[in-house]
Amino acid sequence: MWVLSSWVWWFVVKRILVVEDDPVIQSLVVEFLGDEGFDVLAASDGRSGVELAQMERPDLVLMDLMLPVLDGMAATRELKSDARTRSIPIIAVSAGTNLRIHAEQLPADGVVGKPFDLDTLLAAVTVQLQSVELTSEMITS
Repeated sequence: MWVLSSWVWWFVVKRILVVEDDPVIQSLVVEFLGDEGFDVLAASDGRSGVELAQMERPDLVLMDLMLPVLDGMAATRELKSDARTRSIPIIAVSAGTNLRIHAEQLPADGVVGKPFDLDTLLAAVTVQLQSVELTSEMITS
């Protein structure tokens, strides 16, 4: 039973929220993840990202750290402190220097440094989604 149910998550369309202010990167990531079979939402600033996550409850958030209106660290903290969104995995995406400087203060579940290749991004997304599914399986077993 476990083997079958552990693969079921892959057949259910997962929703990913991409919070990225660079329109070229946002478009590339949204298109790539959409082509990989995910339902993808997008926001261009931290405040819009928080509001969209609270409203839509995605399965995962890709959060740039350097964002207008509300920076990605503050947006991540806000999502992790909200009972409605705290269980949503968040992958921080930013230049390597930003990640190193803020790593200890970052409440994200994973990190991907910029520049990144799309296979690395997909691997990080898959790991986080599988982790959530395995945790859910253990809780319900």
